[in-house]
Amino acid sequence: MKYLVLLFLFLSLSADDNYSLRIAHGKVTNSDFGEVLFFDVKSYPQDLKVTALDAGYLLKRDAFDLPIDFYVKGGLSYFDEAGLQDDIYEGTLYVKVYWNIDFLSNRVRLGFGEGLSYTSDILYVEKVEAIENNDNNSEFLNYIDFSLDFDIGRLVRYEPLKDTYLGVAVKHRSGIFGLFNNVEKGGSNYVTLSLEKNF
Repeated sequence: MKYLVLLFLFLSLSADDNYSLRIAHGKVTNSDFGEVLFFDVKSYPQDLKVTALDAGYLLKRDAFDLPIDFYVKGGLSYFDEAGLQDDIYEGTLYVKVYWNIDFLSNRVRLGFGEGLSYTSDILYVEKVEAIENNDNNSEFLNYIDFSLDFDIGRLVRYEPLKDTYLGVAVKHRSGIFGLFNNVEKGGSNYVTLSLEKNF
């Protein structure tokens, strides 16, 4: 925890809104990615959880003269496999686009990230899905990060909290219908509560 605090301090002293740091925690869902996007989130029989830390660097603000920001991001995640197998670690690298929606002095962001994910072993949920679908599985898969959040500081009119975002994020791994390691139907979706700070 002290290293996380030191990292927050370092970023706030050495940058001017070019960096971001996000922590997220949540559970796996039995829903596919499309169902999650339409808020149809089904519970999974086992209590599988993830805790993730992502850092980002701003590539472009207000791209194309629109309220769109581009970031490059990297993350580390810890998957609690609920004793079903050894816990798993993940590294991600992705580009994320935020659409900023400003209204009544508030800001809501819709975010979409696309990149790569590598896990230290096959996630339990992905093993089960591969068996059910007679499919392959892989540690190396496509990664999608979808988020919806709002600026706490703007909402409560407290300047020190400005550019601090609270929201939900979906961590999605898949083979894109066989493009990654012949994984056609397998993958996983974790729905998380996230807190992100821009420095």
